Amino acid sequence: MSDNKAVKASVDFEMIAALKDKTLCNVRTVTTFVRLTSDESAWQAVLEAAISHCENIAAGLSNQGYNVQSIRIVTNPYGEYLDISSLSTAAAGLATITDILNTLNEGKNSLRVRFAIGEAKTVREIALLPELIAEYGDLCNACVNVPANEIGVLDNELIEQCAETVQAIAALTPRGEGNFNFTVNFNCDEFIPYFPASYHSGEVKKGFVVGLETPDLLVNTLQHIHDNALLEGLTYQQSRHLIFNALHAALQYHIDIIDGCVRKLNAASDWRYLGIDTSPAPSKDCHSMVDVYKLLGVPYFGASGTVESSALLTRVFKSIENVDMVGFSGLMLAVTEDKGLAQATLDKEFDIPMLLTNSAICGIGLDTVPIPGDTSKDKLCALMRDTGTMAYRLNKPLTVRVFPVPELTAGEVTQFESSDLCNCAVLAVP
Repeated sequence: MSDNKAVKASVDFEMIAALKDKTLCNVRTVTTFVRLTSDESAWQAVLEAAISHCENIAAGLSNQGYNVQSIRIVTNPYGEYLDISSLSTAAAGLATITDILNTLNEGKNSLRVRFAIGEAKTVREIALLPELIAEYGDLCNACVNVPANEIGVLDNELIEQCAETVQAIAALTPRGEGNFNFTVNFNCDEFIPYFPASYHSGEVKKGFVVGLETPDLLVNTLQHIHDNALLEGLTYQQSRHLIFNALHAALQYHIDIIDGCVRKLNAASDWRYLGIDTSPAPSKDCHSMVDVYKLLGVPYFGASGTVESSALLTRVFKSIENVDMVGFSGLMLAVTEDKGLAQATLDKEFDIPMLLTNSAICGIGLDTVPIPGDTSKDKLCALMRDTGTMAYRLNKPLTVRVFPVPELTAGEVTQFESSDLCNCAVLAVP
């Protein structure tokens, strides 16, 4: 114990000067949660207030030196405010919302605005999603929450409907990219800031959360440790303890500033600040989580030692103090959004079973995983049941967001055109 205390003290002293660069910690999103009703005349005021609040928070964070990448709006379940009596009536409602959002952003040098129509709860609502997503894309993010019964058995009828939806989206959208906007949630709470898993019941009319992007901070912190030979002379346990405390200190330093800034900015508003998702949320524009694993001594993601490092990282993201943690607040492994993981598929360094193994430790599940276009409904359902069973058995939030890529088989390389996605090898579904 005395060794651990000494290590923690040295990390606090050695690390803090290297952690102050705010460009290492991006704010991926300021996400608002609003409630719409069937009264279309009220939609503009609600959406305008949401965008205005996001922009105010984003401007304040920017003044503090933090880059904000996007603002997002999440509604209550869309069946509560859109007319879902037919596809055309639902699409007409989304067209109105799209027009409102475009008008509100017209003439601005605005942040990227993304919109989620909330949770699809009924068979009818789920059945409408493929066509709505195909037409409205990033302004039609949606999720389905699959429950489990008292002995942990998942609602398989709902899973089958979700599998059919995934297949339909793949068929209706170029290269199957529309599945970027749809996910299946297991044991996920409300107020996740990241899309498309984000949803809320509508009980909170005006709430918001902050989501981060921190792989650059993690990599620079670990590189600082190695460059300054801080691990020399330590036992393995001591070195792991030092790394844990260094990463914790790095994140805590910036999260304290961001949280304090947001609370001050929100003090006079009628918006409810719900907290921060401490997940690293990698993207193609920052360091890969693979770089983090390598600096932790794992030669490549999927090698022996991967799970142990995943557990260490997860503990770091869960260790943040003095803030309200929301959403996943855990390790994120998003295959096609992370250039290192995408390259690792080309190098055949991991597979879906490895991702599932790490899902027992991390906090998101199977995310943005390209799979063969002819993957059967039965296999999709089995993959969802495996992931969902782990979520409820281990009491953690997990999701399934897979991309059946039309006409591609395992090992072939995707040709995605979305600016959000990296091209990678299609992974076999065992």
